[in-house]
Amino acid sequence: MSKKSEQTNTGRGHKTSTKPFYMGLGFQVLAGIILGLALGFIAPKLAVDMKVLGDIFLRLIKVVVAPLVFLSVVHGITSAGDMKSVGRIGLRAIIYFEIVSTTVLVITMVIANFAGLGTSMHLTQSAAEKAAAKAQYGQSGSEMNLDHFVQTIVPDNFIGAFTTGGLLQVLTISICFGAAILMLKPEQRNKVEKGLSYLSDAFFKFVDVIMKFSPFGAFGAIAFAIGSNGMSAVISLSYLLIVMYVLLAFVIIAIFGTIMRIFGLNHFQFLRYLKEEIAILFATASSESVLPRLMQKLQKLGCSQQAVGLVIPTGYAFNLDGTSVYMPLCTLFLANAYGIHLDIKQQIMLVLIMMLTSKGAATVSGGTFIVFAATVTASGILPLEGLPLLFGINRFTSQAVATCNGIGNAVATMIVSKISGEFDSNMQKTELQKAFGKIAG
Repeated sequence: MSKKSEQTNTGRGHKTSTKPFYMGLGFQVLAGIILGLALGFIAPKLAVDMKVLGDIFLRLIKVVVAPLVFLSVVHGITSAGDMKSVGRIGLRAIIYFEIVSTTVLVITMVIANFAGLGTSMHLTQSAAEKAAAKAQYGQSGSEMNLDHFVQTIVPDNFIGAFTTGGLLQVLTISICFGAAILMLKPEQRNKVEKGLSYLSDAFFKFVDVIMKFSPFGAFGAIAFAIGSNGMSAVISLSYLLIVMYVLLAFVIIAIFGTIMRIFGLNHFQFLRYLKEEIAILFATASSESVLPRLMQKLQKLGCSQQAVGLVIPTGYAFNLDGTSVYMPLCTLFLANAYGIHLDIKQQIMLVLIMMLTSKGAATVSGGTFIVFAATVTASGILPLEGLPLLFGINRFTSQAVATCNGIGNAVATMIVSKISGEFDSNMQKTELQKAFGKIAG
């Protein structure tokens, strides 16, 4: 009897007991948002004073950003090295991921310029925040030029890059360190990668600890936004969600659908086949929640075991289509909310930063929001004070982003399998016959 109870409590199999619903972080954040909304409308002056809670959460987020970016980028580079060593499938997968993710990123940035996100907020950046930006970047906090951008990339101190908040320097260190690991002898490299893996696990637990304060941060940020802006804050955040969901739907249906059609695959039938996994993705807001099921189903659909084993895990670092929608929209939302004009050169540089900071987002709890915080920090011109406000709607954005990322991984596996000659059409027909009774198209 004791063995059985031990087995159920260790996570092998299904747990017999579950935590009360009010112990879940999602419920607590939602409760914080509702209470913040209520306080903002009932007692605006008191609600404005709750900003301190959002500021504390912001400070905690800033603690984790630099190490998280370092670990994620190094892991992404070492994964790429593994992909190249196994040959054509891995290299084609990485090329596919980069082309699709970057295309989505650029399209979203263009649309975000015309969507008018955050224009009704009229927020003001604090003097302390402006002074910090000026001290770090040596400019007014509203300018970013190519010369200064290049100069801030190279650090003169390994530890200093992490302590000064210069994310561009952390990215440089990460890339160089990752390349250095690839140059080690196999036995040395394995030890270093293993050590980094343990460090990453421990650090992600640290992120989980910080996230436990998120309900208070969400409460403070939403209360302050409603208390100082009234109904305009609710309308602006709701509009951001609507635009994001519409664009994510466009990516899933139009962009993925076009790619699938080019390679002779029925996209709507594919989505129907994965309907259970899509539901789990949306409910859990985590791409990892369907990993075993997705790998099993894609093999049944005709993708080889080697292709599935290579493409799906690599997609967690490189195939971030949903994240590529989230980041430009939230960037322009923050800029407009604080009255910061971003010209074309600045937006191009932000896209380049996003292409780096977005790697590894899907491997972290709340990863998309964390890497967005890294992007805001790295830019030097966007106000960090707006981050807790965006975290208030993070649960709703995370669900849609994770769903898009998960579907994107599945589509990528099908396409790369076909390109690499690792796809069995007969298996696909047989599986679809079992699933639907007859094969459409």
